[in-house]
Amino acid sequence: MTTLTASANTPVFPFDLLRGDLEVVDKAIRDQARHFDPAVEGYVAYVCQASGKRIRPALALMAGGATGGKTEHHTRLSVILEMIHIASLVHDDIMDGAATRRGMPTAAAKWGSALSVLLGDALFAYALELSTEFDDSVVCRSIAKASRDVCSGEIFQTQRRFDLNLSVTDYLRMIEMKTAALFGVAAGMGARLNKVPEHVEAALHSYGMKLGTVYQIYDDCLDLVGDETKVGKTLRTDLVKGKLTLPILYLLMEATDAQKQKLNKMLLQGEPMDTTILASIADYEGAIEKAVNFAQSMLKEAVAELICLDESPYKKGFEDVANYVHGLLDNCRALSR
Repeated sequence: MTTLTASANTPVFPFDLLRGDLEVVDKAIRDQARHFDPAVEGYVAYVCQASGKRIRPALALMAGGATGGKTEHHTRLSVILEMIHIASLVHDDIMDGAATRRGMPTAAAKWGSALSVLLGDALFAYALELSTEFDDSVVCRSIAKASRDVCSGEIFQTQRRFDLNLSVTDYLRMIEMKTAALFGVAAGMGARLNKVPEHVEAALHSYGMKLGTVYQIYDDCLDLVGDETKVGKTLRTDLVKGKLTLPILYLLMEATDAQKQKLNKMLLQGEPMDTTILASIADYEGAIEKAVNFAQSMLKEAVAELICLDESPYKKGFEDVANYVHGLLDNCRALSR
């Protein structure tokens, strides 16, 4: 098993292996706007033009490469999953009141919440329409279930905002739905498209679920310690919106009864969350450290799932992605000090 290593600087995204494939996916995503009514096309083109890291497409493509070869079906799966992800981001930015995403104004900031809700809905519906083109009904159902999980996870998170009784178990279940579900489908269905044995599909699905869970923990840590000018999106929204993420849950475990009572009073009276109260509790650096350690331990579990694969550049690609995220977490740890 590959040993995960620390990184002193911002890690380089390890997808040179897939550069050409991801360029094809990027173009295909941008081209999807043409399939919408002309009155809607411009909005879709805008939210699809900002190219993110494309982790989900990369996982689908690597799974194909590691299990027999990439095909046009892997490109289609990549496009579908990224369209679902973009739709979820459009909705996330509305709920979070985020002004920027990848250095650009969010759809909500440009056109308001009402239009952006409908835009996100249209993207979700279109992605599910595309999924019906697969001959394997299991692939279609898995994509649909992951879409449902993404939305259910967001509902769960909204329902439990400002809830100081949220447990770590609840938090993990929440992010498995809202983030990890698409990672799991990308890796698992990317393998299934090559008709692999069930245990290989299950192992890669598990790798994706663990990686996605860890990536959300990283994102939650970044919200507390990151620099907006470098990250390219609005930060410090989680606490203001009452999202109790893993580092905050660890922080609250060290809170005194008096501090918890004060927070409960604020919540019962519907007052805005005073983030300075949370920041003064216990050992802030230690809370980030615990969250990073938890996530890096899960990364090792994810890499262990790859034992089912033969040695290849694509198997190494999966390992490199884990190393990349490991390095991102190391940077969060350093920024918290």
